[in-house]
Amino acid sequence: MSFLGLEKKNIVVFGLANKKSVACAIGRVLTAAGAEVIHVVRSEQRAETALKLFPESPVFVCDVEDEKNIIRVRDEIGEIQTGKIDGIVHSIAFANYTEGMKPFHETVKKDFLQAVDISCFSFIAISNHFKELLSEDGSVVTISISTTRMAAENYGYMAPVKAALESSLCFLAKSFSGFSHVRFNAVCPSLLKTSASAGIPGYVDSYLFAEKAILRKKALKTDEAANVAAFLLSDRSSGINGQCLVVDAGMGFNYFDKEIIAGSVD
Repeated sequence: MSFLGLEKKNIVVFGLANKKSVACAIGRVLTAAGAEVIHVVRSEQRAETALKLFPESPVFVCDVEDEKNIIRVRDEIGEIQTGKIDGIVHSIAFANYTEGMKPFHETVKKDFLQAVDISCFSFIAISNHFKELLSEDGSVVTISISTTRMAAENYGYMAPVKAALESSLCFLAKSFSGFSHVRFNAVCPSLLKTSASAGIPGYVDSYLFAEKAILRKKALKTDEAANVAAFLLSDRSSGINGQCLVVDAGMGFNYFDKEIIAGSVD
């Protein structure tokens, strides 16, 4: 058995969109570690993509914006699952940037609430509706960001939404402790090169700045975040619960890098 001991573990991964997705990277790491991965995607089109990328994995469709779909996919997975589910990955986020980026105080209520529903409440709903399928010592992992306290203008209201997601970890861990030992944690990476991030206005410039701020001067790779997710899904992380693991290669403490200062002052 390998160090992580993920062989034959049953893991449900929500959120794969394409080969650049964080969920896809996590799926690759888990599959390589011998886990039995089930993918849940938003649309039939994404299901076709998932089947091409993971031909050996079952794929289900679920638009989490309608909670009834979460219940339905829970039942569908329950029908094919012979044993308990050992872990769930929630790699789902959505923000409506179709009208361009607005100052935060001009955030549109319906956009904010939709983002909370899809990006945060879905994590709570999935945890709730899948609780009977989860093993007593299961692990549930979501994907956040390296900091929700940095007021990046081009990220807008998604930082407060991610803050709500992170806050839900300890509340889920506490409520689940009444009947299980299921753990809830988040992987919090710095800027990644994904298709979803490409839709954020001005993201490329922020990504290039992040490279300068990272100590090694190379951006974080999606696989590096995926490796941490695999660790949190394994029994090797049994002592970690309700936590946000920042994966930023040192970016968060290097804003006073002399090259960055020289470029700004000049």
